Amino acid sequence: MLNKERKDSFFNKNKKYFDFISNNLKNVYNEPKAFVRTYGCQQNVADSEKFKGMLQKMGYEIVSDPKEASFILFNTCAVREHAEDRVFGNVGALKSLKRRNPNMIIALCGCMMEQEHISNKIKMSFPFVDLVFGTHSMEDFPKLIYKVMQEKKRVFEHKNDERTICEHVPTFRDGKFKAFLPIMYGCDNFCSYCVVPYVRGREKSRECENIIEEARDIIESGYKEITLLGQNVNSYGKTLDNHVSFAQLLKKVDDIDGDYWIRFMTSHPKDAKKELINTMASGKHICNHLHLPVQSGSNRILKLMNRHYTKEQYLEIIYYAKEKLKDVSLTSDIIVGFPGETYDDFCETLELIKEVSFSSLYTFIYSKRVGTKAALMKDPISYQEKSQWFNELLKVQNDISKEYCKKFLNRKMRVLVEGKAVKDGNLTARSSENLIVDIKGNEDLIGKFVNVKIVEAKDWFLKGNLI
Repeated sequence: MLNKERKDSFFNKNKKYFDFISNNLKNVYNEPKAFVRTYGCQQNVADSEKFKGMLQKMGYEIVSDPKEASFILFNTCAVREHAEDRVFGNVGALKSLKRRNPNMIIALCGCMMEQEHISNKIKMSFPFVDLVFGTHSMEDFPKLIYKVMQEKKRVFEHKNDERTICEHVPTFRDGKFKAFLPIMYGCDNFCSYCVVPYVRGREKSRECENIIEEARDIIESGYKEITLLGQNVNSYGKTLDNHVSFAQLLKKVDDIDGDYWIRFMTSHPKDAKKELINTMASGKHICNHLHLPVQSGSNRILKLMNRHYTKEQYLEIIYYAKEKLKDVSLTSDIIVGFPGETYDDFCETLELIKEVSFSSLYTFIYSKRVGTKAALMKDPISYQEKSQWFNELLKVQNDISKEYCKKFLNRKMRVLVEGKAVKDGNLTARSSENLIVDIKGNEDLIGKFVNVKIVEAKDWFLKGNLI
């Protein structure tokens, strides 16, 4: 377990604020409750788990219904326009809750709040929002709530990216057997379509010993799967005085005793080296799955995207992974309709998809982001035409996914049971290759590893029988 003195260091540093908030809540509510809604990526989920941990320390009970809550926090995402639209719609719906409970605190944080035009819109159009802060203010969260309660006025906080990392923050994990473990924050790549470096700041890595200490604590607490998180995990360690590569960190986590799996995301192809593949091949707990976002199969578009690799360089690491890792599951991200992309460029992406044979893809139609270089590029292709390309890509990938799943027919596999299916009441499990496996069994298997024999291969998942 984490050293108690170190584990309590964050709480002790903020004890003044925790005590004030706790006493304030006792004077107003019999049972103060907090609701946190997370938008976007796994990094946001991990951040929200820390916000929940701090709220719990303040005396709040964490609830899943905003109507029960006296504190509401939305942790926002700025990566795609759809996510932003959802946030504005859901924030507007909170007005009636605030009217019924004037003492309620409504807070917005995360990537959207780092954008000045968004923050100004909240300030002008949503006067019932009490607290707005960005991605660099996590360590100030207790102090910010204290200010709202003490000064009884709205607080808007924006800190510069100081490349500091707040350690030993109390964490309320959403899962009981799967845990997210951030190893770094921010990004230095400045892909032309991506807003992350502007809202998350420049790249900064956590000290290796802090990560190993937290990983050991997670494993000793009974978790069966750890996902190491970073915007670009392959560049982990570059900001540390004592440099440790991601492959070296991965091996250190893999060396911890226990029965568990390790996953990681996201990898950037320009930093994915053979050392990483070799570490995966020799690992005891590392899943047989590599998520390596390519974004496009056209070198011309990759250059416009500022991705710093070519299609040929991408395929080189892919072929090495296939050579070293038997039946490795390869997944990727694809952007369709990037500004200036032609149908010929798109066809190059289709050819790459066929050559690699990804087990699955995360596919998106290009979404314009204010402040990025791509937002200023000419974009003559209509959304309707991009949608046609998108559907064409999905059809190609569906056929590939189906063939990949067939490889596992009649095989025995070890899977982690994740939950109960909504439709048929069967159990949903996941393999090391990140494949969904549908099985029949009792709910007491959830959160446990089981062995199954694959009896049927569907378009994107498998069916298995318990052994």
